[in-house]
Amino acid sequence: MSGLGWPVRGRRGAHSAGTAGGVGWPGRRAGDAALDPTAQADPGPDGAAADGGPWAPAPSAAQPPPAPSAPRPQSPAPGPVVVTTPAAPVRPTDAALLGGGPPPAASPVARPAHREPQPPAEPRREPAHEPSSPGPDRPSVDLLPAEAALGGLRAGLRGNESAGGPAGEDDLPIGAQAAAAVRALNPGGRYDFPRPGSRRVITVANQKGGVGKTTTTVNLAAALAMHGAKVLVIDLDPQGNCSTGLGVEHRVGTPNIYDVLINQVPIAEVVQPAEGVPSLWCVPATIDLAGAEIELVSVVARESRLQRAIEAFCAGPGSDLDYVLVDCPPSLGLLTVNAMVATQELLIPIQCEYYALEGLGQLLKNVELVRQHLNTALHVSTILLTMYDARTRLAEQVAAEVRSHFGTTVLATAIPRSVRVSEAPGYGQSVVTYDPGSRGALAYVEAAKELAERGAAPKPGQA
Repeated sequence: MSGLGWPVRGRRGAHSAGTAGGVGWPGRRAGDAALDPTAQADPGPDGAAADGGPWAPAPSAAQPPPAPSAPRPQSPAPGPVVVTTPAAPVRPTDAALLGGGPPPAASPVARPAHREPQPPAEPRREPAHEPSSPGPDRPSVDLLPAEAALGGLRAGLRGNESAGGPAGEDDLPIGAQAAAAVRALNPGGRYDFPRPGSRRVITVANQKGGVGKTTTTVNLAAALAMHGAKVLVIDLDPQGNCSTGLGVEHRVGTPNIYDVLINQVPIAEVVQPAEGVPSLWCVPATIDLAGAEIELVSVVARESRLQRAIEAFCAGPGSDLDYVLVDCPPSLGLLTVNAMVATQELLIPIQCEYYALEGLGQLLKNVELVRQHLNTALHVSTILLTMYDARTRLAEQVAAEVRSHFGTTVLATAIPRSVRVSEAPGYGQSVVTYDPGSRGALAYVEAAKELAERGAAPKPGQA
């Protein structure tokens, strides 16, 4: 062992039985000519220095050091070989750094992990930009294509910024979605729909469950109210899902539509404003409504109870209403019959599946019976395709069949399947307020626009 713990090394860093070296480095004495910065190191074929290299044995005191000679051309060796053992770690070094020679040429071989570079003689000032030419410590990589690509990207961004205004921002997907959300929320009333010539009472009915009656009622009402209309929603389903979607209280004991039908309480005493949407009101429903059909059996003029309540409300506090939407239960009982008698228009949501299409025939038969005996003005004014999945051929076939049979009664807008539409009721909101930029919200806004334009008042000068 050497004086400070460094083992005596021979060729390739192997342990040697020679005498201890100087301070810190194996096989060396203080004052050796090999440590002179002016000395030249000639790496041998094994990676050791042939002329006083860092791993050569020290010369004797009687023999003078060899005179410096001209440096021989160095072979393109892959670099210094660093050998370490668990018992005696060797400090990595470089023959060129100890010998004072020029730095080795750049090589694709990886350098040692713990290389100690020689500090420069003078402080070097780094340029402001990265040079494109490779240096001794820089890989030879052509940066011109990357710089050209970055330059083109910056030019494109500058072009978008110079365009400015809503048109430049709407070209991006996020800008288009934000613009669509602004139109759906309609702040300031810039995108109001045309108002109807007279009040429209629309019943949303289909005896098939799960076709989107409640979802359609809630979102159409919210879209119409957010675009300039005054809307009243009547929840006629004992489940009370429409009240949930509008954020209206409907616990047991809350004044609701049951009191209106059975006890003849005025609608003005049970109506509540919808949460978060101005110009939208709701008459809630509770579980008490489940027994209303049995109680209505023995009541005189049981089919017209709801009609008289709506007419009384619209003649008083609700005289400025534009729309009254009635959400029906999935049945053809007395509650649905009351809704059909109270209205002139029937909106039928149809799920794009075979079962929903099969039940449509039975619904139309009941509509014809009500028209003949109770309400001659009743007609199917609107059919809306819901839960449309464009990836399936069945949805396309159902949509084509409905459009070919009912023609222009079917709205051009079909409501797609959307997770946002299903998530919104969990927050007590419609999808138009929950996520106005989603596909479901935009589809319902377009459907509400079509519905409003079909019943719009004629403009001055039109017949």
